[in-house]
Amino acid sequence: MSATDLQNGLSVVVMGTGGFILPSFEAILSSKHHIVAVVTRPTRAAGKRRSPVNPMRETAEKVGFALLDPPDVNAVGVQDQLRAFGADIMLVCDYGQILSSDTLRATRLGGVNLHGSLLPRHRGAAPVQWAILSGDTQTGVSVIHMTPKLDAGNILASRSTMIGEKETSAELEARLAILGVEAVLESLDNLQGAGGSLENNIHATVGQAQDESKATKAPRIAKHDGFVHWEMTAIDIDRRRRAFVPWPRLTAFVPHMNGIRRLVCLETEVVEGQSIDANMPPGMIAEINADSFIVACGGGSRLAIRQVIPEGRRVMSAADFLRGSSVRVGSQLPVSVDNGDTP
Repeated sequence: MSATDLQNGLSVVVMGTGGFILPSFEAILSSKHHIVAVVTRPTRAAGKRRSPVNPMRETAEKVGFALLDPPDVNAVGVQDQLRAFGADIMLVCDYGQILSSDTLRATRLGGVNLHGSLLPRHRGAAPVQWAILSGDTQTGVSVIHMTPKLDAGNILASRSTMIGEKETSAELEARLAILGVEAVLESLDNLQGAGGSLENNIHATVGQAQDESKATKAPRIAKHDGFVHWEMTAIDIDRRRRAFVPWPRLTAFVPHMNGIRRLVCLETEVVEGQSIDANMPPGMIAEINADSFIVACGGGSRLAIRQVIPEGRRVMSAADFLRGSSVRVGSQLPVSVDNGDTP
């Protein structure tokens, strides 16, 4: 590869859907590398409660890129379209489909993937949420040279950061997206320098192999994962509240009139100190204070709930909620609810 080629940078097909890739997308636009196409998921009809969101589509269209949005990126016709761009590399992040070997061969150097964890930990669709759910104190981003196996390619670059004690998934993901910029640019620079040894060979040895013995899974989050199960410890429930921001959010169920209603828990805190009466069942209201109500949880632990959204109402403090509620000390909140409400 000539000095001129190195100066010109790589031609890149960007492939993504969510917002995690956007800081890297914008950084590449200002770098020596150049984007030749953007591939994203097709638009779906909006559901009753959640409209489809595609930050990659919105940003690319504003910049002026024509988009490919195939239902199946591994279809032969789509692979032909990708080859026609004559691109050097694909940058993939939060795209939503696993790329086949033939699709990865559609660009000269295959593909790289920006992933929101320190691989091999938390392979899968929800690494940020699972880092918080698992109680990790540290996480980061990894850029891998892709293979058809999910998140298993060699690591080209990584960056790490500590997880804040009260940090939510939304806050952490925003920080990781920025952290990923440097790792992505480093990876593109290094792949450009590797030159012809990688051409059309997605199994070439480049980067650091992952330790398979340390691999963990981070499967996609479902709506019902947000339902509170009070037999969990207060620490675990509070982690779920942080992990499930902005979706599906931590949702409890409370007595109301002749039935129950949902209660989204926006602000919670583990109550430290002496545990509650061991005979008090999980889900019972143990105490009511000026700014919170405290619920018994598994293992004798306690969780303070400070801010909520009652079903069909606005955000309010726990005190405001209690004034219009039948919840009292000794009230039993359902441990779980099976009402056929699937994700």
